[in-house]
Amino acid sequence: MSKWLEHKREVLVAARKMLEYGLVVGTSGNVSLRLPPEEGSGLLAITPSSRYYDQLKPDDIQVVNFKAEPVEGDLPPSVETRLHIGIYRTRKDTSAIIHTHSTFASAIAVAGLDIPAILEDQVAFLGGEIKLAKYTPSASDDQVETITAALGDRNAVLLANHGAVGLGRTLREALTACQLIEKTAKIYYLALSLGKATPLPGRVVRTKQAFFKTLKGGSE
Repeated sequence: MSKWLEHKREVLVAARKMLEYGLVVGTSGNVSLRLPPEEGSGLLAITPSSRYYDQLKPDDIQVVNFKAEPVEGDLPPSVETRLHIGIYRTRKDTSAIIHTHSTFASAIAVAGLDIPAILEDQVAFLGGEIKLAKYTPSASDDQVETITAALGDRNAVLLANHGAVGLGRTLREALTACQLIEKTAKIYYLALSLGKATPLPGRVVRTKQAFFKTLKGGSE
């Protein structure tokens, strides 16, 4: 029995919820969890490539190291494994990453737009505006640098002509981030269709960003 079986189950549950919530269709998207250092330094559990989530078993979740080398599992890991590793390397406060293709987030990304700070919960739990990372092909060499730059210290980023990525300290937080990205994108889309989207006042943004930093355990 795998010593990481419980973590694999967590990844599988999050992947199935991602599908249930309509954040992906078919085999698209991916989910990963940074494994605790006491259970193996520099390891993550991640969904396999091109597999239907409702047909996966916990043992189908792959464990790889931070060089994207297999540690446990016989299936090819997600083609975007290097993106997950790159985010974990730059974001020490993050232990879970979920990449979705949700409808409204993808629509805003196709339109080539950032989402400004328009909602209090957006700023409080995602960190502020949701920036757009310019288009890079999946698994390309410059994908990691482009996306991590647009992500910054926030928990959400849009991927041009692609989808979105949500982060968290846990898989539940990352899944909530993805739901909040989609909610915010939908509201932004509807506001634009009405002719205007009004950003939050700067003082409110600063207050909510301070709250976001306390959630992450930072004080800077």
